[in-house]
Amino acid sequence: MSPRSTTPDGPARETVFDRLDREAERRDRAGLTRRPPTRSARENTLDLAGNDYLGLATHRAVTEAASDAARRWGAGSTGSRLVTGTTELHTTLETELAEFYGTESALVFSSGYTANLAMITALADERSLLVSDRHNHASLIDGCRLSRAEVRIVDHADPDAAANELSRSPGAGLLLTESVFSVDGDTAPLRDSLRVCRANGAALLLDDAHGLGVLGEGGAGALSELGVRAAPDVVSTVTLSKSLGAQGGAVLGPHRVIEHLRQTARTFVFDTGLAPPAVAAAAAALGVLRERPERHARVREVAEGLHRELVRRGVPASRPGAAVLGIPVGGADTAVAWAAACLRRGVRVGCFRPPSVPDGDARLRLTARAELGSERITEVAAVIAETAPEGSG
Repeated sequence: MSPRSTTPDGPARETVFDRLDREAERRDRAGLTRRPPTRSARENTLDLAGNDYLGLATHRAVTEAASDAARRWGAGSTGSRLVTGTTELHTTLETELAEFYGTESALVFSSGYTANLAMITALADERSLLVSDRHNHASLIDGCRLSRAEVRIVDHADPDAAANELSRSPGAGLLLTESVFSVDGDTAPLRDSLRVCRANGAALLLDDAHGLGVLGEGGAGALSELGVRAAPDVVSTVTLSKSLGAQGGAVLGPHRVIEHLRQTARTFVFDTGLAPPAVAAAAAALGVLRERPERHARVREVAEGLHRELVRRGVPASRPGAAVLGIPVGGADTAVAWAAACLRRGVRVGCFRPPSVPDGDARLRLTARAELGSERITEVAAVIAETAPEGSG
């Protein structure tokens, strides 16, 4: 325990460190203490917890591009993007991302998290109304908190509720949603969301982290699937760490939006630029995706196959909109035990507990991999079903 401060007139006063001890004890009692699992390079498990949907993190072209960039540019970018942190690699990747995604411009950030913070805080201010889906990712929630805007939380995937809030706003409205929600893998009603935005003069801010590489023509993302790639009233973020197997994030949209972010987004101006090896890896992965577009179709086939096999065995998996499946568990301890049992059988799955999900709503989370064959899909479903705790089906 941390030492308590003493006062001349009374008992010891609790310090901030004493409070940390109490919170740690509370987490332990609730089964919510987290310890990052350490992976070995020689680990003989099937990883369905990570987000390497297309298997590009270890693709030879991707890893060689990263090593070549490290030798030429160094391990780090050496400064913020506006000082020394922008290399030729960064500007080339931005051009290629915008071309592939179908927007006028793109701006690369050090992570998808910082990209989301930039998109929201640079476009919203105290005169704005942000309407946010209840299931949005923590980075979107934090962006709302930092934006100084009025924020209204609406029921999940409910365009009518969003329309009701936007119609009552006297100022600039922005509707904030993910394309594919990161816990259960369901897709947002984007066509209706865009209609609602246009009816109310609002902008659509879209986190397409789980859509790039999986949705749309050749994996070009949610806007491609929607048929509005160059829309002037839509701004998207993507990550480079999921389908592209690298690291980093990007904001994509109209030229004027990207230039505004370049001048004002604090996570661009004050953050060290994305390391050149990660930039080169992402660019190489994008090249592989362009050359082998069948990968994006295959990952959706695998996701559907996993869902079909799990449901057949009585496991209540969510229907995947892209590459993510969720399995409701309930209690955090039960979810942890189930995930550990799967790992002992050679299958690593994600385990989502509060605060990632609401209390009593823990999940196992599976991510489809394009390289999985039918035998492996059957094997995975069998492991999950055979290790399921009593009463989970």
